[in-house]
Amino acid sequence: MESTRIDWSCSHTWKQSAKNTAWCLLGCSIGDFGTILFFQLTKIPFPVLAIMILAIINGLITSILLETLILIRQNLKFNNALKTALGMSFISMISMETTMNLTDYFLTGGAILNWWVVPLMLMVGFLTPWPYNYWRLKKYGINCH
Repeated sequence: MESTRIDWSCSHTWKQSAKNTAWCLLGCSIGDFGTILFFQLTKIPFPVLAIMILAIINGLITSILLETLILIRQNLKFNNALKTALGMSFISMISMETTMNLTDYFLTGGAILNWWVVPLMLMVGFLTPWPYNYWRLKKYGINCH
């Protein structure tokens, strides 16, 4: 079995993976926060867990849509752009979404956005997948932007 060591000290890769993670965070946050805000403002009676699951799903969808649009702007055809966006790391996106929503749940009881929880959600949402995105970029050279 061949073991490949990853150099964790490459500042260029950290910067590129941070950029990739930030774009993913933007895409995920649009759907996630939009869903939570909708239920918060409309006061539609819906279980907190159901709202959070719906927020995660919508966050994944908006992240894929944003990535697809970015790739189309980089001259990829729609089918290739969508395939690349879908092939991006779902592990990264799911870990981002899960930690953002767990942070919201543990700090507010869930499905509540306010001025102090949003920055914390964004911070954990960024920091959780960032090392994985660095590793993936370093190991496979996979860059989605």
